[in-house]
Amino acid sequence: MKSAVETLSPTRAKLTVEVPFEELKPSLDKAYKKIAQQINVPGFRRGKVPPAVIDRQVGRGAVLDEAINEVLPQKYIEALQENSLEPLAQPEIEVTKFEDNASLEFTAEVDVKPEFEVPSYHGIEAEVDDVAVSDADVEEQVQALRERFGTLVDVERAAADGDFVTVDLAAAVDGETVEGGEVSGMSYKVGRGGMLDGLDEALVGMSAGDSKSFPSQLVGGDLVGQDVEVTVTVTSVQEQELPDVDDEFAQLASEYDTAEELTADVRERLGRGKRLEQAAAARDAVLEALLEKTEIPLPESLVTEELNARRQNVEQQLVQAGLTMEKYLEDEGQTTDEFEADLERRVRDAVAAQFILDAVAKKEELGVEQEDLSQHLVRRAQQSGQDPQEFANHMFEHNHIPELVQEILRGKALAAIVETATVKDASGNVVELRNLRPDGTVAEPEAEAVADADSEAEAEAEGGDDAEPAEEPSQA
Repeated sequence: MKSAVETLSPTRAKLTVEVPFEELKPSLDKAYKKIAQQINVPGFRRGKVPPAVIDRQVGRGAVLDEAINEVLPQKYIEALQENSLEPLAQPEIEVTKFEDNASLEFTAEVDVKPEFEVPSYHGIEAEVDDVAVSDADVEEQVQALRERFGTLVDVERAAADGDFVTVDLAAAVDGETVEGGEVSGMSYKVGRGGMLDGLDEALVGMSAGDSKSFPSQLVGGDLVGQDVEVTVTVTSVQEQELPDVDDEFAQLASEYDTAEELTADVRERLGRGKRLEQAAAARDAVLEALLEKTEIPLPESLVTEELNARRQNVEQQLVQAGLTMEKYLEDEGQTTDEFEADLERRVRDAVAAQFILDAVAKKEELGVEQEDLSQHLVRRAQQSGQDPQEFANHMFEHNHIPELVQEILRGKALAAIVETATVKDASGNVVELRNLRPDGTVAEPEAEAVADADSEAEAEAEGGDDAEPAEEPSQA
């Protein structure tokens, strides 16, 4: 087989492959055997029909087509390997020349990984916001805790923001109730929002037994976005009585004896969460700094595919949240053009980041162990709310494991880059990333260093003067 490659663009290549007829013979033999199993010819047992008879009964052309269909993928992969190309999508293959007993020639156009110089990724500097837990943050969390232990009490007055009401809703168009547009006995907190436009405004001032109509739009179902007239009827109004933040409440809501201890724990937990958020921001900042150091040509087909996938994901999330795209953009203060531009920028950064991290993983010779894959499968299952075993079975059955392995390698590559980076907060303090635990606490590096020193001392004592130096730990 001979192959040649033509670079159509930095991200697209055209392979021209010539396969001698001799290399087609194994596939021709398989084709004859396969067809012999599929036809019935008087005087011959199934599967024992000679090639010459098959040529007369079925036609030599059908056999050649079968052979070509088998050999094309094989020779395409061989040509990729021969020319050190990494495909990013399915190829466009065209047979350009073929005659019986003559060589086969075909071309294959395909998007490929671009070639670029990996920028220096050691010692990158980046900055993130300070970790700050305000009194307002603590108060908000304590308030949420109070609401969990609050009690609802019926009141004989008009509803106000923060009250809980039981309502019946009916949506109508031209006086006709919309199918599926009725709800009875629904509990709703006035001022919560996120349901129907105009509902909160209508409820304020209504008492039990009152009804009111207001214009709105449906946020779900087949008629999403449809203008409707909504009638709301209040059947009860309740206010929430919250417990005081005292020692008794602390003992009821937590493991602590005093309100002071409870508040201190809330502040500590908020701090741990903000440290984790800061660490995630640090990784993003380091990766962004790395992206700024290089220019990577991107395959437009890959960018378009990812753009469509993200748009679809946003639309699904909006439907689940009961929002229209128009309402979402209004809340975000964005125009459609601004949204699209921001989405495309993030997609292009994400695709470029994948190429860089793949290159770093290859350069650092990173690998994936079975334990890495198992942990990643469990995490992905938890994120999607699925049973880990069912999720794993689905990934294996649909051949998604290579994608998961690539995700793990990219994560390891980014971790290796971040480990050597210097990240500071806005106040100039170095952000601790190496010793940050998954729960947001920070391990004591001194304790780890002492433990390592003790282990080395014990090893030297056991080995005496003949002890060999310990090997450097290898990176998985």
